[in-house]
This record gives sequence, C-alpha cells and structure tokens, in this order.
Amino acid sequence: MKHLTLLLPSKQHNLSTVTCIIGAYEIFEFANAYYRRIGREPLFSIQLAGISEQVELKNGMFTVKPEIHISRVDKTNLIIIPSYNPVLYFDDAETQQLLDWIKLQYRKGAEVASLCSGAFLLAASGLLDGKSCSTHWKHTETFRKVFPKINLRTDNLITDESGIYTNGGAYSFLNLMVYLVEKYYDRQTAILCAKVFQIEMDRNVQSEFVIFTGQKQHDDEIIQKAQTYIEQHLEEKISITDLASKFNVGRRNFDRRFIKATGNTPIEYSQRVKIEAAKKAFETNRKTINEVMYEVGYSDTKAFREVFRKVTGMSPLEYKGKYYKAVI
Repeated sequence: MKHLTLLLPSKQHNLSTVTCIIGAYEIFEFANAYYRRIGREPLFSIQLAGISEQVELKNGMFTVKPEIHISRVDKTNLIIIPSYNPVLYFDDAETQQLLDWIKLQYRKGAEVASLCSGAFLLAASGLLDGKSCSTHWKHTETFRKVFPKINLRTDNLITDESGIYTNGGAYSFLNLMVYLVEKYYDRQTAILCAKVFQIEMDRNVQSEFVIFTGQKQHDDEIIQKAQTYIEQHLEEKISITDLASKFNVGRRNFDRRFIKATGNTPIEYSQRVKIEAAKKAFETNRKTINEVMYEVGYSDTKAFREVFRKVTGMSPLEYKGKYYKAVI
C-alpha cells in the first residue's frame, strides 16, 4: 500500500488550509472505500503530518491535530501541501524543517502536490525552479516577484511536471484531487468521485475567474504612467509606438521595461485591460456583443472574439450567457 501525507503547516495557515485537508482526505478515503467495494485493495494509507502537536485557527474555533510528526514519516509516496498564507520569508525553524523534509521525500521518489497558495511553500523548497506552476490568480504579482525562476502559469488550473503538481485558486483544488485519483487509481474511480462530490471533470483552466486589476507592484514610474494611460483610454486603439514616444522612450526599450515591470508586453497588457472591461460590461448590462466591443476599442468582431477567448477561455457570447442575469 502506498502512503499519502497531508501536511499541516504550523504557521501561515488559514481556513482554506483546513478546507484543503478535509477535501483531499475525504476524496482519497472515498476512492479507497470504492476499491474495497469492488474487491480491490485500497491504494493509500493516509496520514495528517505536521510539526506542532496541534494548530488553532480563528482564535480556537478550529483545532487540528496531526496524527504523526513528519520526522516519523520515513518514506511517503504522495505529499499534499494545503493552502498557505503567502509570505515573503521562509526562514523560521519550523518552516525550514518542513521544507527539508519535502525535499528529502522528493529525492526518495515521492510526488508532491500543492493546493492553491500552498504553491508558495512548495516554491520555497526550490523544487519548482525551472518548472511550471499555478496558484491562485490573485497572488500572481507577489509570486512572480518572490520566485522569478519559476514559470508561473495562472491561467492553468493544473500543472503536472516531474512528479510535481500544482493547481489554481480556492476550491479548484478539488479538480486536482480528481486528477490525482485518475492518475493513481483509474478513470472510472475518478468519474465516480467527480459525480459523488459534484466536481466538474477535466476542467483545466481558471482563466474565466481571473479579475485583472493591473500589475503595478513595481517602481518604474514611466511604465506606471503608461499603464494608467492605457486604462483611461479603453475606447482607443492605442499605437504602442506612439505610446512609447509619448513618454520619450524608444520602442524597444519601452517594450523591455514594460515586460520587466508587469510580466506582459504593452499589447498584452492593453488586451487584458480591455477584456476585463468587456467582462464587467457583459456581467452587468444588456448591451450587445458589438456595443461592448466598440466601447473597449475593437472594431473587428473576429479579432475581439479571438482575444476574448485567449484571455478567458470562452467566447464573448458564452461568457455573457454564463454571467449575466437580466433583472425582471
């Protein structure tokens, strides 16, 4: 029988930490129970492991006690890291003990999955360097700033690389659990878990949920002014060359500085701003696709559809149909 370790961080935990632990535990226990019902041996023994004897959340509203100290887990096959409050430091003794243990187990052959912002703890181990990773879209700027060696792909709901799995935000961790059930058990068990726990199968993007608020955690004042200009002139088809000239910067240098500051090219940034405005319009009023398209500076329906789908993973019509409800 394989061993699954659910980690309980002693620090930087939140209510989502408990949610992730409970959800993962329940789904894998259900998969084990299903295997027993059909006459097969369950695949995993599951343990909640940590460093502290117990962890309290919300002033003691919830108390979680690990079943075992991580030092007593000599070898495990799958480690699940739950949601973790994003922090910029990981040098306290308890966190270092967790990180050293994760790295040791990975070297011994364990696979590792991080859920939502648990990617911050996984990233601090160095195991994600040079690899792809996802996390909650709202942490994009902070994550890129702290971990520049990692290929952050927040449009992806799930990443799977070299025995390391990550997933997007919040309750989408359930999609990763179903993905792992299929990988370790089989497709039929995964489908059953999806049906019983009412989780959408094979969902692989979180693009439609992203709320683009601009990427301004940087110190380049010229680029910040350019971002503001783009945001205040939604209805215009902005020439990036003219925009660079407006701020007395050469086009090549402007592009380089923009990418360094925001992670996007100026064109990509303009597209994200315009599409975010279009999304809000579709969510809140009866305007037609064309009316919204013109308001955000597009005159070519095909181009607007292509950019909208690229950013959200859906067509404008699909998005409006899903998120707009007329008030009668």
